[in-house]
Amino acid sequence: MNIKLKLARIEKNLSQQELAELVQASRQTIGLIEKGQYNPSLALCLKIAQSLDKTLDQLFWEEKDD
Repeated sequence: MNIKLKLARIEKNLSQQELAELVQASRQTIGLIEKGQYNPSLALCLKIAQSLDKTLDQLFWEEKDD
C-alpha cells in the first residue's frame, strides 16, 4: 500500500479523479497505485510527484525495517 501517495494527495485536497486528470491517467490507475497493486512507469511517477510538489523518494521510496 502506498500510504505516502494517498496522504500527499489528501494534503493537496485532491480526489483520485482530480489527480488522475492532472497526470493524464485514469482514476482507477491512481487507486491501484495507492493500493500497491500497480507499478507505474517512471514517467507517471514523475508527473504524480510534480503534481503533488513532492520528490520521487518522498512518494515512492520504501523504507526498510532494520
